[in-house]
Amino acid sequence: MIDLPNCPKCNSEYTYEDGSVFVCPECAYEWTMEIESENSEEENVIKDSNGTVLNDGDSVTVIKDLKVKGSSLVVKIGTKVKNIRLVDGDHDIACKIDGIGSMNLKSEFVKKI
Repeated sequence: MIDLPNCPKCNSEYTYEDGSVFVCPECAYEWTMEIESENSEEENVIKDSNGTVLNDGDSVTVIKDLKVKGSSLVVKIGTKVKNIRLVDGDHDIACKIDGIGSMNLKSEFVKKI
């Protein structure tokens, strides 16, 4: 059985191939393999709140007060974080913050300096 990609619009697994295009029967979206390969390349790119691409070793600033789970500590707005590492998962930035220690952040709450 051929492993067809899920629909990029509605994520349906019931897609089928019609000539050179893929078709989703649930939302009627049609796309080509070129679009599918572009989307898979973009999935690995992590961007900050402004859409700037982040890389390992970048410095970022926190744009929102963030409560530290399981603690009464708060990462304040404007906190600068140096030398970030990008990781897989929901919290895609691993870093060390002065006064708090090692933690993971979501890229949507930081902006690149």
